[in-house]
Amino acid sequence: MQWSYPEVRRRLIEAELWPQGRMARLACYLAAMAAVLFALQELLGLFSTWGEHLGGWVGFLGFVAAILFFILAFRWVKRRILWRLRNRLIVTYVFIGVIPAVLLIAMAGITLYGLGGQFAVFVITSEIHAQLRSLGAANSAVSNELAAHLERGEKPTAESLAGLRKRDPAWGRRRVCAWQGDKELALGTEAQADSVTMPSFAKNSFREIVRDHDQLYLRVVSTVPLKSGQLTVVTSEPFDKELVGKIASTLGEITLYMSKIDTNEAPARPDEKSGASNDGLHASASRTSQKSQSIVIGNSNNGSKQGPPVQEQFTVGALPEAANSLDHEIWFGSLLRVSDWKTGESEPQGILLRVSTRPSVLYGQLFAALGSFIQGVTYILLGVAIFFAIIELIALIIGTRMTRTVTAAVAQLHDATKHVDRGDFSHRIPIRSNDQLADLALSFNSMTESIEKLILEQKEKQRLENELSIAQEVQAQLFPRQVSELESLEVHGFCRPARTVSGDYYDFLTASSHKLILAVGDISGKGISAALLMATIHSAVRAYSVESLPQMREPVAVGAVAGAGRVMATWPEGIEVSPGALLGLLNHQLYESTPPEKYATLFLGIYDGRSHQLTYSNGGHLPPILISKDGTIRRLEAGGTVVGLFDNMTYEEGAVEMHPGEIFIAYSDGVTEPENEFGEFGEHRLIELVRDNRHLPLAQISQIVTTAVENWIGDNEQPDDVTLVLARAR
Repeated sequence: MQWSYPEVRRRLIEAELWPQGRMARLACYLAAMAAVLFALQELLGLFSTWGEHLGGWVGFLGFVAAILFFILAFRWVKRRILWRLRNRLIVTYVFIGVIPAVLLIAMAGITLYGLGGQFAVFVITSEIHAQLRSLGAANSAVSNELAAHLERGEKPTAESLAGLRKRDPAWGRRRVCAWQGDKELALGTEAQADSVTMPSFAKNSFREIVRDHDQLYLRVVSTVPLKSGQLTVVTSEPFDKELVGKIASTLGEITLYMSKIDTNEAPARPDEKSGASNDGLHASASRTSQKSQSIVIGNSNNGSKQGPPVQEQFTVGALPEAANSLDHEIWFGSLLRVSDWKTGESEPQGILLRVSTRPSVLYGQLFAALGSFIQGVTYILLGVAIFFAIIELIALIIGTRMTRTVTAAVAQLHDATKHVDRGDFSHRIPIRSNDQLADLALSFNSMTESIEKLILEQKEKQRLENELSIAQEVQAQLFPRQVSELESLEVHGFCRPARTVSGDYYDFLTASSHKLILAVGDISGKGISAALLMATIHSAVRAYSVESLPQMREPVAVGAVAGAGRVMATWPEGIEVSPGALLGLLNHQLYESTPPEKYATLFLGIYDGRSHQLTYSNGGHLPPILISKDGTIRRLEAGGTVVGLFDNMTYEEGAVEMHPGEIFIAYSDGVTEPENEFGEFGEHRLIELVRDNRHLPLAQISQIVTTAVENWIGDNEQPDDVTLVLARAR
């Protein structure tokens, strides 16, 4: 399969291997530049030495690119590993709890190891100093005894020394020499082998490890002033395997390293002198097959030759068996100061003791004086360790459970958000605890439940809005769209619902070529119920006044057939339509077909174009107003109560003549009752607006009035339907 460049790039981007950030691109550029320079260096190296000058740039660019790639790799690992909250908590616990504990344990182990090694060295040096103190005490006794004999002029003998050799076998290895001035005294008890020279530097007491003829000794020098000079007594004991073995018998394995002085050593070569550049103590060890270990110790100052190698002399003792699995080997080294017997000065190399032992041996010696008390201390420490181990285990269990609780809650929330993202608001998070995370899950469940209800309500609201939109379209068909005006009367109507549909009603009906019926009404309530009642009244008015009623002026009989629920009427021949009779019929129909709380106000008027007379009846509606040319007003109040509230009601009729130019105004309470901080809009303001603009077309007058009402309401919600009907006589 052959991949194109965009496909390869897309796959690398998905794998997060395509350099996208500035740092990634810079790292790639530097690496590529280093590779190009390296190739150029190798190419130039085939023909000349010019390529050697590019090596520094290759190294520098490669180093910078490596640092940048390391940072990018760290970010990638951090982003991949630490994305999950569980991994973040684990890393946090590791840095807060595990790493400090490990560091403390490591520091404690290193400290205990160092203290153990130092204590082992301390035991050895203490034994050596004890031997020196013992030799010094015996040497002082012998010096005083010899001085007493010499002062009395007797032969210098040391009876105490003979007694020491009899009581202590160790004195069989020790050698005592004495000098009176520069003359050596023959004590008569010493073999003449390995003679000890008179120390020229010993003017006072001396107690050290010395090197004499490339051998080590414990030597003590005591000086006693005499009348005829000075008495010098020297006691020495070989510092050999036997002496060190006694110390190692209760400690472990001890290895001694000592430098060998080569008197035939050739002088250092000039290049060796100039090649030495390191200051301080330089040590190196090498072991070859079938040869003893050698260590080089010396000062490698500039221009000076390296000191003689320190070689292993002997190893005494044996490493004890481990008391338990924690009783590991401890080894430690220490340099002991050695003085040159010829000069009395300390040698720079000294001797090196390497001690191998176990903690059980050291603790045994450390707490030997405590006896059985140390066993109690051990039990106490063991109990404390067990207690802390239990606490650590409990903390680990609690931390693990808390981590699982937190991560499980976060995972559940994450999964729940995915369900919400897919539009599944019915998903709920299971709650199994009583903490803040459970409260968070409960809040999330409550939120999704509320969102689910809101969505259902929104769907229901959308459905109702769709139905209301259809109802609005249907209701808009009920209002007159084309008005057949009379020659002597022009009319105009306007209705703006407070909600989607209106409870107000107006209509213009042509009864004949010279008669026009005007209807204006207001239904109690708002919304769908008012709109339905408005549609009922609209249909009834049209039915009773136009389609199915003979023309009449006054009804002869109006009644209801018992049990039938239908209104029956008989009309004399040739009588015209009566507004009062129509209101009576509508009142009875609404009373029978609507709930008690439903009613309507309705004004019905019939205008005769020949006589310019308006015959009307007002069923509880706001009285329409007639405004003449000179500004005088007349109110049309004849009629009765509201329609549909009481049965068997009669409605009076009134008749007025409309003069040319006179304007008829019928309105609902949505025009006059809106309020603001200045009060109601009011009938007076309505009359003034119409009076001031009566010369304008009726549609323009209607717009002026409704705009004034809208400005009066301002930003507040429209409280009621605004309906306005205008008519002007010609």
